[in-house]
Amino acid sequence: MQGPWLELLTWWFGEGATANEIAKDKQGLWFGYKPEQDAEARARFGDLTGQALEGGLSDWTESPHGWLALVLLLDQLPRMIYRGTPQAFAGDQRALQLVRDGMAHGGDVLLAPIQRVFIYLVLEHAENLQVQEQAVAQFQLLHGLVAPEEQPLFDGFLDFAERHRDVIARFGRFPHRNEVLGREATEAEQAFLATPGSRF
Repeated sequence: MQGPWLELLTWWFGEGATANEIAKDKQGLWFGYKPEQDAEARARFGDLTGQALEGGLSDWTESPHGWLALVLLLDQLPRMIYRGTPQAFAGDQRALQLVRDGMAHGGDVLLAPIQRVFIYLVLEHAENLQVQEQAVAQFQLLHGLVAPEEQPLFDGFLDFAERHRDVIARFGRFPHRNEVLGREATEAEQAFLATPGSRF
C-alpha cells in the first residue's frame, strides 16, 4: 500500500486488523461531526483535496489503493473541509465517474470490504435513483461476502444505503442539502425534514 496516499489511508482506516476493529476506532471520524476532526482534515489533506477537486492526481488511479484515496479526497474530505457550503459536494461528479470507471475494471474487488464501503458510498451520495439502486446492490453483495461476526456492521451500511435510496425514490434529491445548495424546499420536503432521522 506504499504511495503518496498512505498517510491519508492510515488516517482514515487506522491500524485495525478486522473491519469491526477498524470501524470501532474510526466510525466517529467517518460519520460523526467534531470541529477538530474537520480542522485536522483541512490541515493535513486540504492541499491534496484541492488538487483532486481541480482534476489532479489522476495517476493515483493506477493503483487500487491510490484510486480509493483519490475517491476519499473527492467524496469524503470535502464534506469535512467545506462542511456547510456548496463546496462540500464539489467533488461528487468526478468521484462518481472515477468509481464507475474503477468498478468497470474490477478495481473495487481488489480492496478489503471495509475499504469498498467508501467506494460504494459515492453511489449512495448520488441524487439519481438508478445509481442509488446500484449502491444498495453493492452493499447487499458486500454483506454476503463478510464473515458472520462482521455482518452486523455491514447490516448498518446496507440499512443506510436503503434509506438513502428511499429518500431519492421519494424526492429525487436529498432535501437536507437544499439549504446549503440554495434550493427551495417543497412542502413535502419541509415536512420530511421535520421528522427525526431525516438528515444524513
